[in-house]
Amino acid sequence: MEFKTMYYVVESVDGDYANLRRTDEPADEPMLVARALLPADIVEGTKLKYEMLQYEIIK
Repeated sequence: MEFKTMYYVVESVDGDYANLRRTDEPADEPMLVARALLPADIVEGTKLKYEMLQYEIIK
């Protein structure tokens, strides 16, 4: 099983969910993700790396 690294930016935060847009590949629609799966201190504009089933804030 191969794990791919993906990069996102937080477009919006709405209650218990956040809309993430892929930055390493074109994407038509943002992806809705439960905040429980994301780092606690995300805000709009936060850049994230998704790798090995975990999200990590990057600079």
